[in-house]
Amino acid sequence: MSDDSLWDRHAQWWIDGFTNGADPEYEEQIIPLALEELSGFGSVLDVGCGDGQISRALARSGCTVTGIDPTERNLEVARERAGGPTYIKAGATDLPFDDGSFDAVVACLVFEHIDDVDGAIAEVARVLRPGGRFSFFLNHPLLQTPGSGWIDDYILDPPEQYWRIGPYLVETESIEEVELGVHIRFLHRPLSRYVNSLVAHGLMIGRMVEPAPPPGFLARAPEYPLAQTVPRLLYMRSTKQEH
Repeated sequence: MSDDSLWDRHAQWWIDGFTNGADPEYEEQIIPLALEELSGFGSVLDVGCGDGQISRALARSGCTVTGIDPTERNLEVARERAGGPTYIKAGATDLPFDDGSFDAVVACLVFEHIDDVDGAIAEVARVLRPGGRFSFFLNHPLLQTPGSGWIDDYILDPPEQYWRIGPYLVETESIEEVELGVHIRFLHRPLSRYVNSLVAHGLMIGRMVEPAPPPGFLARAPEYPLAQTVPRLLYMRSTKQEH
């Protein structure tokens, strides 16, 4: 089953569980960081905009925002929720815009679901103006590697908790059951895969953030006090080089 068809099938799960204040990581961390990084830019493209929650926040800050997404249900909800952005059905590897159309591009937790990562990054670079900014949010490629997770080690005395990391260097495709009956396709790549592609397409990294999970997320799993030491998110800011 293709990734697009899985997202079509489970779009409502995402809309109900991760938008309009339902998810503390978006509310307390991702949206505030996107605003910090992109407020003040003129034209912004939101790649894989989903229901448009980041697009709407940026539009409220004064940006002129265009959101693209391949999932029709996401776009229906985005248009219903309005808030200023323009929404277009499109994929990340074939952006329907002229070269240099945008002052900034944002992609949030999207590239983990894209097969042609180099093609998508090339398209981001193409539609950015020289000096434009790419705000790139990923599930942390190291610490969220498939097979990672908390281990409660009762062999030791006293028992210990620690975070196990899966096979980081192995590029893998998996379909994970993220909730009962909800299957989402993920593509794991080492961080170097993304960094080298950014550099190859003239996008120079100027900032990287590995934030601790926000309080609202930590409150959901108090049995893991060390969760505050394991970042779930990786953010990179890059700038299109002027030739």
